[in-house]
Amino acid sequence: MEWLRSNRTDWYVYMSDAVESRNLGNCSAEKTGRRVPRGDKRREEIAAIAERIFLERGFTETTMQLVAARAGASKETLYRHFGNKEELFAEIVQRRSARITGGQDGELDTNGTPREVLGRLGLNLLDFLTLADSLSFYRVMVAEAIRAPELGRICYAQGPGRVFGELARYLGRAARRGELRCPEPELAAKLFLGAIVANYQILGLLAPGFEPFKRKKMRAHVEEAVEMFLDRYGPSP
Repeated sequence: MEWLRSNRTDWYVYMSDAVESRNLGNCSAEKTGRRVPRGDKRREEIAAIAERIFLERGFTETTMQLVAARAGASKETLYRHFGNKEELFAEIVQRRSARITGGQDGELDTNGTPREVLGRLGLNLLDFLTLADSLSFYRVMVAEAIRAPELGRICYAQGPGRVFGELARYLGRAARRGELRCPEPELAAKLFLGAIVANYQILGLLAPGFEPFKRKKMRAHVEEAVEMFLDRYGPSP
């Protein structure tokens, strides 16, 4: 009987996914041209809508019921994809960090030389951090983390911490291949990311619009940061 109940539930949720996915046409998979299984597509649709709600209302005021209603989803579908609000939030932060690293499943895109890898990561990071919705998301998280420290830890682990970890592991591998001189990859990763972020994020947070973020200027900043990093950690001549 337990097996029968479980399979009935799975069938009901599957059918809910199939019907509800017709209600949303602008999902991230369609925008990128990726073909994904129906269940993954629906998951992306719900996560995209939940992200907008988190930005509008903050974590505390966002409820799973509200996300389900806005997404045109049943509660069964929502809880099947995301066990609770914290899990949903963690997935959103992880997806955002993947836009920075550029690889599959949130991994760092390591194609090319260290100069190319670092330049690509640096520009992705700067582009992402200076987006209006990224600055809004950061403000929301700082405010929420005071009331809910565990939320702040989730945000760090799935966002900045994930990018930092990917970079540190890459630097360690590059050093072992002789492409870099990097005896302390974690320290080197912190220094590189700090050089990229510089004052761009704080300027966007405290004085939006004061100094326009022009891509040509940001690209020059990234190139200089990469050059400085390679002067210190590049291979011996």
